[in-house]
Amino acid sequence: MRAVIQRVDGASVEVEGKVIGSFQGPGLMVLVGVSVDDDASKCAPLADKIWKLRIFESEVLKSRGLTVNSESVEVAAADANLPILVISQFTLFADTSNGRRPTWQQAARGPQAEPLVDQVVTELRNLGATVETGKFGADMRITQVCDGPMTVTVEV
Repeated sequence: MRAVIQRVDGASVEVEGKVIGSFQGPGLMVLVGVSVDDDASKCAPLADKIWKLRIFESEVLKSRGLTVNSESVEVAAADANLPILVISQFTLFADTSNGRRPTWQQAARGPQAEPLVDQVVTELRNLGATVETGKFGADMRITQVCDGPMTVTVEV
């Protein structure tokens, strides 16, 4: 499984003209991709990595009136109970090594990928995260305000 994690200052996802998930203020925008080799054993480790990834500055969060439950300079979403927007993203497994047209042979198809993305969301919620989501397989419009910018790719 692969995730692209962005530190944001608000994010939303819209499907068919309706906002179906959003949050304001600091949080994480997470794109999750599932490969054909992935299974449920990777969901909890990925969720843990996302929730505990220390990419926020404690003083910045405190200056915005947020409570930070850590003495560290760099803190995780978990340390300030920050929201997360998770979007399924099969294109994270695009292969561009041959020519100019990407292929997605390594990307899991819906019947395999959707339950695994859902399980990552469940695992994040079990850890205490407030999670908004997109709609699997839908044509989505995503809006976010990148903070930093700070973007990290994680694989498990």
